[in-house]
Order: sequence, then C-alpha cells, then structure tokens
Amino acid sequence: MKHPRRMVAAILEQQRAPLVIDEVELPERLTCGQVLVRVLYSGICGSQLGEIDGVKGEDRYLPHLLGHEGVGEVLQVGEGVRFVHTGQRVVLHWRKGAGMEAVPATYKWRNKLLNAGWVTTFNQYAIVSENRLTPVYDDVDTEILPLLGCAVTTGFGVVTNNAKVSIGDSVVVFGAGGVGLNVVQGAALAGAYPIVAIDLYDNRLELAARLGATHCINGSSQDVMQAIQDIVGKSGADVCIDNTGNTKIISMAYSLTASQGRTVLVGVPHKNDDASIHTLPLHFGKTLTGSHGGESRPELDIPRYVKLLRAGKLQLRECITEVFALEEINTAIERMRSGELAGRCLINCYPDLG
Repeated sequence: MKHPRRMVAAILEQQRAPLVIDEVELPERLTCGQVLVRVLYSGICGSQLGEIDGVKGEDRYLPHLLGHEGVGEVLQVGEGVRFVHTGQRVVLHWRKGAGMEAVPATYKWRNKLLNAGWVTTFNQYAIVSENRLTPVYDDVDTEILPLLGCAVTTGFGVVTNNAKVSIGDSVVVFGAGGVGLNVVQGAALAGAYPIVAIDLYDNRLELAARLGATHCINGSSQDVMQAIQDIVGKSGADVCIDNTGNTKIISMAYSLTASQGRTVLVGVPHKNDDASIHTLPLHFGKTLTGSHGGESRPELDIPRYVKLLRAGKLQLRECITEVFALEEINTAIERMRSGELAGRCLINCYPDLG
C-alpha cells in the first residue's frame, strides 16, 4: 500500500493529564532497520500509567507517543531488515528481539516534532525498530496476541527466569493485574503450590482463581500478612513477587519470603520512595531482585508461547476484559485505575476491525 502520511494517535502532552487524541504526521520514508506497521490492537500496561503519572520523575521527551505491546501487520520494511517482511503479522514488544535496532522515528504534531521510542502502539500506524517485532502464525486469534508483547512474556519470564519456580514451590503474588495474572498462570504451569494471589479488587481475584491461584486474599478487607502465614506457614513462602510498586508491600513481601526464598520486584515504586528491609538474611541465602520484563527474549519466547496457545495450554482470552476504540483510550485508562477492569483491556487501533 501507499506509505501513509497521517494517522490518529494518543499523545502524552503533559504528565498527570489525559492523553490527547489527534492527527499526527508520519515521516516520509523509512530509514535503515525501521519497519512500518499497521497497528491492529494494543494492550495498556501499568507501565504506561506510570509514564503518565511520572512515576520515574519528570519526562524529558514530551510530547511523545506511548504503548509497548500490540499486534500489527507489516506494510513496509527499511533497508537492512531481515527478520520480518511485508504482509506478516507481528507482535510488537518493548524487549529487544532479533534484528536491527533502528533510530527511533520522529513524527510531527501541530507542526512540531513528536517523539517516539523504538516501539509505540497507541496509534494507527507505527514505525518500529526491527528488533521490537516478532512474526507469529496466522492461525492464532489476533485479538489475544498483544498480550505476548509484555503481559505474558513478563509474567512467565518472572516465574522461569527471575524466581526460578520449581514444582511444589509456594508462590505469593502481590497484584493481580495484567502481568500478575500471567505470573499466576505461569506459576501454575510450573507446578507451584500453593499459589496465593493478593489484590484489592474481587473481580481480579476471581480471574486469578480461574487462571491457577489456589488461594485469594483481598487486601482491602483482610489482614494480608496473617492470611498469607496461615496458608504458607510461619517460615514463609519460597517465592514472593510484587507487581504493585508499593514500597510498604515490597517490605511485606520480603518479610514473608522464606530464609532461602526469592523476592522478585516487578512493579516500579515512585521516584525517591524507599522500601525498608532487614538485609541480614541476604547473607544467608535469601535473595531480593528486580525484574526487567522477566528477562524475556521475545524472538525465542513468543514462538514458544504461541505453540502453547495452539495446543490450548494458555488462557489468554480469559485475561482480556474489554476492547475500546482508540478514541476511548482515556476512558479505558480511568477504568483500569478504578479497578473496574480485571485483566487486560485492549485498544482497537484501526476502525475497520469493527
């Protein structure tokens, strides 16, 4: 098709404010390593909420585009691209995969430069670095594929790469959002027991139970520490995983981890918000580590997970709560914040998808 010059996109113009939905101008041509993708569906990750809220501090790149998990169709490829080709369906992801890392595209908005990273998905089209794309089979439901861009690869990577969960390990998961639900699902596939999910919202806990949690605790109505100890015992859990970024919960997760256990941090605290822990156990076998997307390798992991999907061993349709139009993205974000939406919500980025 002809190289598109304009598109609708959701723009982060200022932090702690709704995204601006407006028309954006694309660059005239691709440079080396870039790929033009028509974005079909995008997920909304908690990381984007953190960007909007300024969790890591002030944003030096405003205004810019957002989004890092999606599915799309390759329309054009730039010079040097070898691992994807025109017409392929691809998962868009933020972790580096196979191929070239291109210079990020620069768009125009209201006659000014509009920044973007190596991948964005809150837009109808995206110019993406080749190494943020992984081809997928055509016989897998398109609507569930965005979750392979972050929620699944991060959740499963946390279980296998960071926590190194073994059969029979006790696993406690703080936060049952999109990533947390896939931590639960990954732990169940790994043979963990018990698997304890903690959240503030019953709808998320009900979904966690369907995905493999053996016990669920509502943190708004129960004594969380006592409830967990009643399940795993006073000696603590083999693995505690925090998806919230709440430093009080991080401290609790660490204290509830067994003397030879593993605490893994997925959620990112606000800048300058410190957690308090007793470090002595770290000298005797206890570990505390942060996860960077589960240390996933998209070019290897996504094809493996697609095989599990085709075999009926992954539940991803169950993780998707609702689909919104791109123009409704601020409504989707607010419903995520309120806890009304369990699991992942998706953005339909292109109107002809219905």
